[in-house]
Amino acid sequence: MPSHSSNPGGASRVRRRALLGTAVLVVLVALAGLAAYLTRDGRTSPKAPVPQASSSSPFSSAASTSGSPSPRSRPHSLPIPPDTHDPIEFGKAAAAAVWSYDTRAYSQAELLTALHRWLTTETKYADPASVDVVVPSPALWKEMATNGQFATAKVNEGHFPDSFTQALQANPGTITQAYVYAVTVSGKQSIAWNGSPAGGAENRVTTLAVQCRPSHPCALAGVMPSVAP
Repeated sequence: MPSHSSNPGGASRVRRRALLGTAVLVVLVALAGLAAYLTRDGRTSPKAPVPQASSSSPFSSAASTSGSPSPRSRPHSLPIPPDTHDPIEFGKAAAAAVWSYDTRAYSQAELLTALHRWLTTETKYADPASVDVVVPSPALWKEMATNGQFATAKVNEGHFPDSFTQALQANPGTITQAYVYAVTVSGKQSIAWNGSPAGGAENRVTTLAVQCRPSHPCALAGVMPSVAP
């Protein structure tokens, strides 16, 4: 990921990231420990795995094929956000969207554009950089495309983190500032490529910030840098 220090727009992205964290953590003011957990340095936080590409195996050798679903071989369309007012249902759909890609069907830029359409139009809460970082870089995408690499996702479950729920119950009015919810989703990502439709699978878990104002369908605020259980 490019350094923000040499990017004129870096400061604004940092501010958006800070606002996103504030919006999610507004209901967690009594839980300084969780706040620190959600906003701690990425070097001590689980990072979204980046798909690997090589001449022998386009996915990580740590991937397990045991009990994993096989991605279908036909090309997949770009992800479209669901029309729902349920933050957990939206979070599950968003997780599946960021875990999926198909180098045979569209470009890296087209996938980024599609995922940005999931973001809230309230720019002070939207964090597009957190979405960009979970998508393969243009160079890696080009390498994966030579093998026709693609991935599908199977979501197992989604929930509000326990500490988020407890804080919301203790201070229910605080959510009304931004209506941004933390949603943790778990599932599996199955990866395959030309000549190997079975591929491999890895477990995935991520925490997303989802905005669901009463008057509007849910939208994505961003992908949190750490997983909240």
